[in-house]
Amino acid sequence: MINIKRILCPTDLSTSSEQALRYALALAAAHHAELILCHRPDARELSRKTSKSQAIADALAQGNSIPTFERALLKFLPPDVLEKLNWSGLLLEGDHVGEAIAEAASECAADLIVMRSRRRPHRAALLGSAAESVCRTAPCPVLVTHTDERDWVQPLTRTISLQRVLVPYDFSDYSEVALNYALLFARECQAELHLLHVLPPQTMNAPEIAIYQKQREVAYHNATRRLKSTVPADANLSGSIKHALSEGQPYREILNYAEKHEIDLISIGAHGAGFGMRALFGSNVDRVLRQAPCPVLVARPLKPAFAENLAREVAAAETNPERLAAR
Repeated sequence: MINIKRILCPTDLSTSSEQALRYALALAAAHHAELILCHRPDARELSRKTSKSQAIADALAQGNSIPTFERALLKFLPPDVLEKLNWSGLLLEGDHVGEAIAEAASECAADLIVMRSRRRPHRAALLGSAAESVCRTAPCPVLVTHTDERDWVQPLTRTISLQRVLVPYDFSDYSEVALNYALLFARECQAELHLLHVLPPQTMNAPEIAIYQKQREVAYHNATRRLKSTVPADANLSGSIKHALSEGQPYREILNYAEKHEIDLISIGAHGAGFGMRALFGSNVDRVLRQAPCPVLVARPLKPAFAENLAREVAAAETNPERLAAR
């Protein structure tokens, strides 16, 4: 069973990261989860003589990050609501922001990371981004938002209006993890669930065209049958389930389907057949992150180190029932 009890939201404390914070606040309210804000100031930021950098410098010197983060939260919450919010602030250290975020998620046993990605130019795509780095190394799922996308968190009320969730499903264990998170969101929001399986592009090099057509039909019908039996009968979904098959490059088919069907959220496995993360020129996951018309949830199982930290936390809480219940 999936429980989202701690949400980590990296922020650079600028207006550009407010969208991710708005999503994190909405999800924290929906799941009654603790919200943990984190920020890693760089040397240039601390050297500027601005009120923001001075506040961060003071926070670092005093070991207190609360005043800095409060200003960001007050843009979305009135003071009386903020007082009731279960949240904390964390200042990160380290040379690489992606690694620092992943390490913070492991240390605080986060169940979900919500962060913003900048649309990088194609010529810089090989260098990667902080969001892509976090998606590769995080010990938990990562929800990535960006500025130019289909929005499903209302700006004023922060209510969630998710209508369609897409799962690129390749029958691997990792796509099964993505499906489980998609089911969670679809149940809570009474949203449609779309399952898409992408067949590899066929070639015309078969000895006989009749053999090629027959093999293609067999692969199509087998995938259709397996796809329709993917969602368990007791899934308790209020929305409908859509099954789709296509043929070609996975990332292109995913993006085309999301655009055509006005998908609000793509839930994709971090690894798996056809969705590997180590391709030389960027994986399908990376390409979907950079070009998707909606937020992307990169779902992944807990890493061993993260599971060990969680086990130690539970063991330490056995003598403190209130702490155990909070987790």
